Amino acid sequence: MAVMNLPNIEFFLILGRAVFLVFSFAVAAVTFTAWRRSAREQAETVLAQNRAISEQLAALAARLNAADQHLAHLAERLEHTQPRAANAPAGQQGYQIAIRLARSGAAVDELIAGCGLTKAEAELVKRLHGPPLPELRQVS
Repeated sequence: MAVMNLPNIEFFLILGRAVFLVFSFAVAAVTFTAWRRSAREQAETVLAQNRAISEQLAALAARLNAADQHLAHLAERLEHTQPRAANAPAGQQGYQIAIRLARSGAAVDELIAGCGLTKAEAELVKRLHGPPLPELRQVS
């Protein structure tokens, strides 16, 4: 009778280990490749977002610069239009002087120029403290 030589169990274990190592290496290679591809795509997305944010920031900086220039221009115009307010008496003293002038019959323009009041303030002081206006008669 012919005796068949069956391979030894150790041979099968070594063969199994080799197959497992090759399979594990293949899985690791596929996973690593997918991971690198994903990382590259994420980096490209972040760079695109960074570019968009940089463009928006540049646009905002330009708008801010334009607003600063406009504000400086407005401040300059304000300084030129209100030099009288700096020379006028401050606070309550200005109103006291305006009341005295109104009682003596000063015009609204004089109150504005002499006391630094606005037109509405000068008109109010004139109405409250100025000489009474002649009453209008109603025709029946």
